[in-house]
Amino acid sequence: MVKWTAALLLVALSGIPIACHSEVSPGGEAAPQPAQRPMASIVSAPVPTQAPAPATASASVAVVSPESARYPAPARLVAIGDLHGDLAATLKIFHAVGAIDDKRQWIGGKLVVVQTGDQLDRGDGEQEILDLLDIWRAAAKAGGGALHILNGNHETMNVALQFNHVTQGGFADFSDVSSSALPATLVKQAPPHILGRVAAFHPGGFYALKMAARQTVVIVGDSVFLHGGLTERYARLGLARINSEVSTWMRGLGPAPQSVADPEGPVWLRQFSDDTVAAADCEALGNVLRVLGVSRMVVGHTVQRQGVTSACDRRVWRIDVGLASHYGGPSEALEIRGDAVRILGR
Repeated sequence: MVKWTAALLLVALSGIPIACHSEVSPGGEAAPQPAQRPMASIVSAPVPTQAPAPATASASVAVVSPESARYPAPARLVAIGDLHGDLAATLKIFHAVGAIDDKRQWIGGKLVVVQTGDQLDRGDGEQEILDLLDIWRAAAKAGGGALHILNGNHETMNVALQFNHVTQGGFADFSDVSSSALPATLVKQAPPHILGRVAAFHPGGFYALKMAARQTVVIVGDSVFLHGGLTERYARLGLARINSEVSTWMRGLGPAPQSVADPEGPVWLRQFSDDTVAAADCEALGNVLRVLGVSRMVVGHTVQRQGVTSACDRRVWRIDVGLASHYGGPSEALEIRGDAVRILGR
């Protein structure tokens, strides 16, 4: 894995107000330091309502809308955790849950799948994974189902140009993305071998726009899905607002919101997925679920070495099983049918 020490320089050059990383978290990655500015000064900041279309992508990219935070319960709902650039593992788990066939075609019918983020980093198949997910999402919708692709901390880190967990293949994979529209400061300061990735993921870049069309938090039926976890503060802030602010930033229309840098934000929180979840944590979880009016939370982010686990009387399910080759974990997912929850792959 390449540890690119100039990542923070690029963040500074791009003007993205996101906290830098220092402490290593239980998940084996650097956790963000607390933001220096109070939350309200960031999340309440006005953002432009329009901007010219970036030269690297189509202006017709979908925009996350307020109503996109909550969906009705389907007959069958499947949740899949972190993919981390492993194409083979991605194909295997989507095939195992009945979403795709041997030819990578969506066959799920009315199946609804939620992928809880971290498609990027630690593997070499990122671009194909991102492209396939978009193809499958369109096919699922056409077939009466859905594929909800969420943004995790590794998606937000890449938009912030923090490439600490990118492999050599991950840089090479995006070398075909034109850097002609990048600001001159970035072109001058960034090593040539990373320019394609910078062009792909900087706010307004081609793949940043793809991710801007996704949610960060979503409710399907009586379950809330996200990458890290949700505190009561963010639950009361509103899921639609969280989704909209992250999308606005990724589209290059506003600053990075507090939610993508806060250690207690939706893509970073580990309160409900660490090895030890205390009674106070379960009480806090209950408060969040009551605010949202749901029965359970489903999260990724923290690798569960023994496979999918639950805590707090099955009110939180942790589905990052380390299925990518970087971790060598099992190929497991979570299935929800009405009130019945079961682990697929065991």
